[in-house]
Amino acid sequence: MSSLTETEIRARLAAWGQPGEQGDHALTGLPAISLPDPQKPPRPAAVLVPVLPRPSGPTILLTRRTDHLHDHAGQISFPGGRIDPDDASPEAAALREAREEVGLDPTAVDLLGRLDQYRTITGYSVTPIVGLVAPDAHFTPDPFEVADIFEVPLDFILDRRNHQRHFRETPIGRRYFYVLPYQGRYIWGATAGMLVNFSRVLTGS
Repeated sequence: MSSLTETEIRARLAAWGQPGEQGDHALTGLPAISLPDPQKPPRPAAVLVPVLPRPSGPTILLTRRTDHLHDHAGQISFPGGRIDPDDASPEAAALREAREEVGLDPTAVDLLGRLDQYRTITGYSVTPIVGLVAPDAHFTPDPFEVADIFEVPLDFILDRRNHQRHFRETPIGRRYFYVLPYQGRYIWGATAGMLVNFSRVLTGS
């Protein structure tokens, strides 16, 4: 699929409608009963899905977490984290976390809308916030949290041939999850699931 323009991305997000909920238990075939506690409210979190306009077409910025972190060490993720009591909204939390993790100035982000909330097997309900980043924005990764930042072409994400479905055997049965392998990087789990959902929104599939 050829690159979408900024105008097309805006229009397709606006036309998509009210966000719902996806997650490890639904998007990848994992039974809902396998969540930590289906009766317990999930912990709220938010991530920024940064869309960067580039001459060759839009890209999505991702980070690789440092290996020493307690949660999800070494994994690839969007900038983001838990929603704090002082955060006015998921959007505010996503922008705060992006500033803390990659040094992104919130004024350089034009918020376009939300994707489906993503329920993780670790007990979080993540709100992905899509934001168009100014082309001259600067990034300064926090060396404690972020080992690397990189960009993935939106065309790569929109191509369904790159949406690999893997599985692992667990005590509750076979767990399916998405993997988007890109230039030796292993994008999987919730991040891959949210990218797949984003591609479905933009392609209308």
